[in-house]
Amino acid sequence: MATIKAYIRSPRNEANVYFRLSDGRDILIYHKSDIKVNPHDWDKKKDCIKANLWRDRNEEKEKFNKSIVDRKEIIQSAYKNIENKEGVTSKILELEIDKLLHPENHVQVIEKPKSFFELFENFIADHKVSQRRKDNFKVVLRVLRRYEIYTNTVKNKTLTLALDTITGDTLRDIETYLINEHTLLEKHPEIIKAVPESRTPEERGQNTVNNWFTKFKTFYHWAIEGGETSNDPFKNIIINKGGKKIIIKGYKIETCRYGTPYSLTMDERTKLLNHNLSFNPQLEAQRDIFIFQCLIGCRVGDLLELTSSNVIDGFIQYVANKTITEKATTIKVPISKTAQMIIDKYPSNKDGRLLPFISEQKYNEAIKDVFTLAGLIRKVTIINPTTSKPEQQPLNKIASSHLARRTFISLMYKQVSDPNIIGSMTGHVEGSKSFARYREIDDQIKKDLVNLLD
Repeated sequence: MATIKAYIRSPRNEANVYFRLSDGRDILIYHKSDIKVNPHDWDKKKDCIKANLWRDRNEEKEKFNKSIVDRKEIIQSAYKNIENKEGVTSKILELEIDKLLHPENHVQVIEKPKSFFELFENFIADHKVSQRRKDNFKVVLRVLRRYEIYTNTVKNKTLTLALDTITGDTLRDIETYLINEHTLLEKHPEIIKAVPESRTPEERGQNTVNNWFTKFKTFYHWAIEGGETSNDPFKNIIINKGGKKIIIKGYKIETCRYGTPYSLTMDERTKLLNHNLSFNPQLEAQRDIFIFQCLIGCRVGDLLELTSSNVIDGFIQYVANKTITEKATTIKVPISKTAQMIIDKYPSNKDGRLLPFISEQKYNEAIKDVFTLAGLIRKVTIINPTTSKPEQQPLNKIASSHLARRTFISLMYKQVSDPNIIGSMTGHVEGSKSFARYREIDDQIKKDLVNLLD
């Protein structure tokens, strides 16, 4: 058992009583109390007031001596509460003593665990990605809210989504809801009223579902790495039951199916550029912006943020929003004569935008209109995003801002078959799977190669 000795350090008229705790040869720690006494009255051998003093103050004397005994008991209890005696210090002892003397100062506030949706909102706030990608994660969050409402109200099942209880079966049920949400919301409009979207959810194809679950998986990995859960519904779990190994299947995200990429030929791009749209200046401006995008190859999210400050020494220079947190590399694309002509055609407006940009949705609508007016109706084979089956569609029905990016890559690749050079201007990292899809070898390249055999 530890030994405790009270003593006085200061010879002043009133001094604090100190306590020294020793336990074997290795532990010697101290406590400074708030008990005060005149050093001349202190019996250093008996740790109390000298017997021949305070005779006319017996009650006060007994109270003081008892405070010394009580403090020793408190110190002994505090020392017992310390689990790791090997690393004990005076500071640690003081803390434990204070807990016993002033427990009101050490009330442990038990923090209420955050709900599933609170954690998801924290993830979105903390995740260092572009605002565009944050908005995509918010879509995932809203779907999950609607799924929970649907399960509780329509299916009459009690469900509170939680990181620790979501299983592969839960995700498969969410997948069924995702695929059928557009019809379910028609039957139960109260759900979309409770958790609205800017646009009513439409029928989702497998690629859309896959991309949705990829985002959800990113959230789960964040939660696991942050110690919020150890449960991973995307992984198989093997358990032993009755001597047999049973596999509880996690959710597996399917591989996305993409058709052969289509892009504009040089002749089609020239035809679009030269088509007279002077009767509609608004459409003409969006046509010019599309051509400009064909000449610099950036994503539409980056395009719409370009200002005159992005024009530096004959280059368009910017950092891609999509990869800004992964590798903030400045992308530099030389400004061609045609691109410069378009920039000069539209002097920067008040807010500094490089060109007269409109919203992405309206931009895509305008692209289809200008394709129709220019007679760009060549049929191409695509994979229907809803049915996942191939079908033929005219360019003017499916053209969008992404076609400009594909056109840039395709036409550049015909001039120089070096993915690293082109990737440095598009923001694709080396070995990018999406880049490999964009640069599908066209028929003319195949013909040129075969002709080499003649």
